[in-house]
Amino acid sequence: MELDVRGEMCPYPAMKAKEALKKLPATERLDVITDHAPALSTVPWEGAKLGFAADVQPLAPGEWRIRLERAEAAVDQRKALAAIAARAAELTSER
Repeated sequence: MELDVRGEMCPYPAMKAKEALKKLPATERLDVITDHAPALSTVPWEGAKLGFAADVQPLAPGEWRIRLERAEAAVDQRKALAAIAARAAELTSER
């Protein structure tokens, strides 16, 4: 499933991703397309709280895809938060 939230500012990308994840069938993943850098932290964090792992990849300058998939094991929220913050910092410094 794809959720395009380009042009939307916080808190809307995270709120929309959270709602989509709650309704996501067990076999599917969610791709969130965004151009709002703060969403690189907030969307993966909402996913982690619901048991999803995130992979963030640049699509174009100032645009990213956040892929959320169900984690195979329980998500350690402290480790997830540290990893999310590090990846968001890395991606936004590349701009």
